[in-house]
Amino acid sequence: MHWADVIAEEVAKKTDRPLVSAGISPTGMIHVGSLREAITAESMRSALESKGSDVKMIYLIDSFDPLRKRYEFLPPEFEKYVGMPICNFPCPCGKHDNYAHHFIQPFLDAAEALGVNCEVIWTHELYKQGKFTEMIDASFNKHDHVVKILKEVTGRDVPSTYTPYTPLCEKCGRFADSLRDTYEFPMVNYKCKCGHEGSTDITKGEGKLAWRLEWPAKWKMFNVSAEPFGKDHASAGGSYESGVRIVEEIFNGTAPYPIPYEFVQLKGMGQMHKSTGSAVTGMDAINMTPPEVLNYLFLRVNPERHIDYDPGMGVLDISDEYDRMEEAYFNKEFTESEENSVRAYEIAQHNDVPKTKPVEVPYRHLVNVAQMADSIDGIIEILKRTGKFNDASDADVKRLKRRVDCVKFWLNGFAPDVVKFSICKEMPDIELSDGEKDYLRTLSSKLKDVEWNADNIHKTISDIGKESPIGPKGGFQALYKVLINRTSGPRLGHFLEAMDKGFVVNRLSGSS
Repeated sequence: MHWADVIAEEVAKKTDRPLVSAGISPTGMIHVGSLREAITAESMRSALESKGSDVKMIYLIDSFDPLRKRYEFLPPEFEKYVGMPICNFPCPCGKHDNYAHHFIQPFLDAAEALGVNCEVIWTHELYKQGKFTEMIDASFNKHDHVVKILKEVTGRDVPSTYTPYTPLCEKCGRFADSLRDTYEFPMVNYKCKCGHEGSTDITKGEGKLAWRLEWPAKWKMFNVSAEPFGKDHASAGGSYESGVRIVEEIFNGTAPYPIPYEFVQLKGMGQMHKSTGSAVTGMDAINMTPPEVLNYLFLRVNPERHIDYDPGMGVLDISDEYDRMEEAYFNKEFTESEENSVRAYEIAQHNDVPKTKPVEVPYRHLVNVAQMADSIDGIIEILKRTGKFNDASDADVKRLKRRVDCVKFWLNGFAPDVVKFSICKEMPDIELSDGEKDYLRTLSSKLKDVEWNADNIHKTISDIGKESPIGPKGGFQALYKVLINRTSGPRLGHFLEAMDKGFVVNRLSGSS
């Protein structure tokens, strides 16, 4: 049974109306690894929905978090915003409502493209609406109990002066140090590091809870049933362990079913961090990989297994694997070891699996065809000529267009040079040996009478190569030279099949 179904069964036993929660702090560039939480949460929503649950998913944006330092990707003038809530100062490009909006919008676009079905909630608005008031008040009134829990869970010495709440200084706009012994509902007196002394109202979003209290406060507020989160929060003494006790003993609530997940590493570069930026953003991943395929990438393995995201040839590998699981799903032919992968394919569609098997064009083949035609109509013409897009429906054409867009984005930014090529419209300015000229002349003559399909073309090329002094390898290189001005390229049988027969024959005959 797929891991999402296992968890869904456990969650469904406890409530008829489960709520799945996920979230993020948009303090910097949202990288592809951050998609794991959203996709994992959506998989839970989909699995619960498929079992008949009246399920809802929320996505909490921690827009009231402070900018802890000026990151390297920020201009020097942003130094003055350190310590301020990221919803309270401008975005770097000047096109968004604020700093938080600047960094979260591309991620929200990515989540929408992935089909993540959720309600987006901004934490700073919850504070302004007074939604945290009950939990803030309880944190102050049960202060000693909070300290006791934190000491016992973390094993660290938590001072009696620990404050569960940090006021926002009305003068400098930064979070200040509060004085617990001057709290009297709803006001908190404080003295800021800037020297200003004042008071804030906990009902009006003039301060925020410490993280170890804010997280369980959200569980209480929304009655969260299940939530994925990074493995660092799940460690012994971590924020989930303390959160369980705080939500139960301080807020009189219940902790959600935990779904800890491993981090995503960029192949060859290690773990990604928002604070340092990333070579691959969430939207990059969406733009180079069909959404359902990217969903599948994260769902095919247990959340506690790490993923090496490969924006190079890995994009082709995962797309091919997805297509194999799609074929297995519709043919109902798969091994026991493939059962979870087939179910991952199904969940990746968010319970909207196509009624009939889509017309499949191998992704690797599409990479070649997309470089052979200037338009989608030209691509479709090539595919139909080679029998790979016959009887295509409107849905198939829509899917093909989306895949072509992904392929072109990948080719223009992340694909290795080995897969890139351009067909020479005229004979390239190259030197050919007498042996290469003889080989190409003989091959041109033979190909005139060959039925134009990949198998026949490949056999003819190989047979003539075996009889030629330059050998099969030399023959392949000669063909690539006159067609794409390189000595290597796509698999020749399928490559030539996709090209016009007359063009190929004339090019080879003209090479001598």
